[in-house]
Amino acid sequence: MNIVEKIGSIILGTIRETAEILKLLAGTLYWLIFGPLKNKFVKSDSIFAQMVFAGGGSLIIALFVSFFTGIVIAMQSAYQLARFGANIYVAPMVSVSIVRELGPVLTALVVAGRVGAAITAELGTMKVTEQIEALETMALNPIRFLVVPRFLALIIMLPCLTVFADLMGIFGGFLIGVFNLGLDPYRYLTFSFKFMAWKDVWTGLIKSFVFGMAISMVGCYMGLKTKGGAEGVGKATTLSVVTSFVLIILFDCILTGLFYFANK
Repeated sequence: MNIVEKIGSIILGTIRETAEILKLLAGTLYWLIFGPLKNKFVKSDSIFAQMVFAGGGSLIIALFVSFFTGIVIAMQSAYQLARFGANIYVAPMVSVSIVRELGPVLTALVVAGRVGAAITAELGTMKVTEQIEALETMALNPIRFLVVPRFLALIIMLPCLTVFADLMGIFGGFLIGVFNLGLDPYRYLTFSFKFMAWKDVWTGLIKSFVFGMAISMVGCYMGLKTKGGAEGVGKATTLSVVTSFVLIILFDCILTGLFYFANK
């Protein structure tokens, strides 16, 4: 193929994949609205198990990443602000940047690398071993039985993880501000929350909700379309993580632009 055919093939493939993911999302929302908890094959236990796996299993990693991110932001901003004698403004710079941007994005990347990959590998293994076909043979819809619990778990737990990550990131900046820059602890905390509005918090939580939808849909879609045995599972898992990372950055840019122009 020449270069034009290659570009066209990539564009058409992307459009086709996007349409199929949106179709999966529509099917997930359909089964979600029509009561997965009332279905004897989709018990609340399975949903809570996925919530524990997605949230509890990712908590330590998310806190670790956010804590050191807050430390780095505090040190980098202090290096610049010290020239103007404005070290106290390290506090709002850390808190606002963590809550609005870095907390949701970094937590989503952690969850995508851990939970998204696990979802794809699990469903992909079920697909290549024909367990998905076995569910369909028993008149069990795979979307209702497999996708809905994972979708619910991620859209609920990712915002919760983001809240804890935000607090840990602010705490990391607090340690640098108090023990390295010599700032008063009470004044640091006052400045941290003085310049942070509720819209900053809601902005980050809305981003986390959207990221959760993207991670769950990409992970489930890549798993359900896996083929080619163990090698295919590995390729699908890799593609799932890469696609989730790209979508997280893309949706972050889109949502940031929407919130920016909405507030002008």
